[in-house]
Amino acid sequence: MIQHAELASRLQAVLGSGPLTRLERLSSGASRETWRLECDGRQLILQRLRRGAVTRLDLEVRVLDVAAGAGVPTPRVVFDGSRSDALERPFVIVETIAGESIARKILRDNDFVVARRRLPQQIAEAAARIHAAPTAELAALPDADQVESLRNLLDGLGDPHPVFEIALRWLELHRPAPRANVLVHGDLRLGNLLVTPSGLSGVLDWELSHLGSPVEDLAWMCVRAWRFGSGLPVAGLATREQMLAHYAAAGGAVISLEELRWWEVLGTLKWGLICIMQSQTHLRGLVNSHELAILGRRVCENEWDILQLLSPVPA
Repeated sequence: MIQHAELASRLQAVLGSGPLTRLERLSSGASRETWRLECDGRQLILQRLRRGAVTRLDLEVRVLDVAAGAGVPTPRVVFDGSRSDALERPFVIVETIAGESIARKILRDNDFVVARRRLPQQIAEAAARIHAAPTAELAALPDADQVESLRNLLDGLGDPHPVFEIALRWLELHRPAPRANVLVHGDLRLGNLLVTPSGLSGVLDWELSHLGSPVEDLAWMCVRAWRFGSGLPVAGLATREQMLAHYAAAGGAVISLEELRWWEVLGTLKWGLICIMQSQTHLRGLVNSHELAILGRRVCENEWDILQLLSPVPA
């Protein structure tokens, strides 16, 4: 296994310019490690797949290029190591973008008072640009029926969850009219955005990108887990009506509250299943992580949220 010093040496060889003067491990996701580094005066971010991860970084690098071309604020790729073993496992190095990604700070700190007023419109505009991006080069991205995928996932977990079964049945019976496929970020929420005191500065973490309905991204921002205690349903920043109006004004599709609700149910169900999967990653000994273990306790929150969304009299 590469130790810290060896990783620094390999990084120096990869970058091949100036001294590597900083290498700091940041928080890790379920599928990759993240490091902050400085080389030849440049502030960079390294992401490397964790052992056993199946994410395809080459597709993500392609998505980053396409999104940037569509005007989405994304990190510029400095080195594409998605098919390289120079750091033992696939990796990508990108430029650093200034900004805060901790949602609780963005929603509460005085430094972000102005940003909170601007973010609903800025996020909607970024989403509209993502969904308008050309997809000709992205044919290899996943393009699956979301309900069928979640059904197969739940069945494969071998864990009884009646509320999730009810949600799947409701989704099957109330499908909205299909829309043309667009590029979908797949995890659009405050934790994956960079925000400065003046507003949105970057869109991060494109690992779940796929082709699908644009409503999926908007509804994902409405999932209760991403509100962090705020009473406003869209990422703790705005009402659903405000988001849909901003999105349409930015050139996005006109979307009804009914269609948004369908995707919000699906997003809540998806997050509940992800919580089960992440906790099992720890419980099965694949990754020793208290953070992943704790997610297992959040499954019931998603069950409650689904029941509220399906209630004929919304809470």
